[in-house]
Amino acid sequence: MAAFPFEIAATDGKARTGVLKTPRGDIRTPAFMPVGTAATVKALTVDQVAQTGADILLGNTYHLMLRPTAERIRRLGGLHRFMRWARPILTDSGGFQVMSLSKIAKVTEEAVTFQSHIDGSRHVLSPERSMEIQADLLGSDIVMQLDQLVAWPAEEAAAAEAMRLSARWGARCKAAFGQRDTQALFGIQQGQTTEALRKESAERLIEIGFDGYAIGGLAVGEGHATMCEVLDYAPGQLPADRPRYLMGVGKPIDLVESVARGVDMFDCVLPTRSGRHGQAWTWDGPINLKNARFAEDEAPLDEASDCPASRDYSRAYLHHLVKAEEILGQVLLSWHNVAFFEALVAAMRQAIAEGRFEAFRRDFSSRQRTG
Repeated sequence: MAAFPFEIAATDGKARTGVLKTPRGDIRTPAFMPVGTAATVKALTVDQVAQTGADILLGNTYHLMLRPTAERIRRLGGLHRFMRWARPILTDSGGFQVMSLSKIAKVTEEAVTFQSHIDGSRHVLSPERSMEIQADLLGSDIVMQLDQLVAWPAEEAAAAEAMRLSARWGARCKAAFGQRDTQALFGIQQGQTTEALRKESAERLIEIGFDGYAIGGLAVGEGHATMCEVLDYAPGQLPADRPRYLMGVGKPIDLVESVARGVDMFDCVLPTRSGRHGQAWTWDGPINLKNARFAEDEAPLDEASDCPASRDYSRAYLHHLVKAEEILGQVLLSWHNVAFFEALVAAMRQAIAEGRFEAFRRDFSSRQRTG
């Protein structure tokens, strides 16, 4: 029996809407998780994030274990208290950052050994240590198994080897995690863009038994079309009665097309990263506030939005802030972007519930192409 009940309220084609129930609150799906890498969603307070409608945040194991350290966060009451966020938190396993950020990383059957990108200090991250950090020290609500990432594109043999190691690590994570009523453990499907490898990965994970399942190894350079090709089959290889989480995705059109293929949960740094660089996401596509055409544009980004950053400031003012490199510009655009992503998943939930998701999908795609 899964730790957190997952109730699917409605379906429309492969698209689903429902609720993942946790002790710290319900997570409405489809769900977008703003990324709080170092115990903060960049440029925003947790109150601002809550106002966007976010039900859950993502925290980063790699960054937090290095600074301020997971042990210190535990002494200070756990990650929720530390960052003043009372709602659910999902933590990633740290595997992706170990491979992409550390100065040196060596993978063995036992663990991955790496040097910190901050100070060169040596660390060992095993499946058991990842569980300890996430579940016991940080106190996250949804814990991710440790998996091995290989760069895309990889030879099929290398992708297969990494997938099978990830499955063995998943079994060790499950053993170390045990059975908990107030925390959930998700497994991660790997296999890059090979359907047979994805199928084998899913079968191995299902045999182990997890509370939810993530689709890993996408949004790493393969492109939107290839990602969609994988998602044509990958979600269906995972249990229909558990949440399906597509890791690290993505642009608004990626979210819509993924929901159309049966995905329930997402995370991405894009909203705040775009905001820090002067880009705003809208229903008509992205706009660059650095552009001179906004210098005297008195319209807000979205007058119908409940978000003050979207509704109460003119594009002319935002253009000025971005050009002047004022911090407030980064704050307001990050806030708007997170609010837009949350509004997007809310709109998808409503469209699925009302049986009009395909019409929503077509309209959204058409408007984004012209944005």
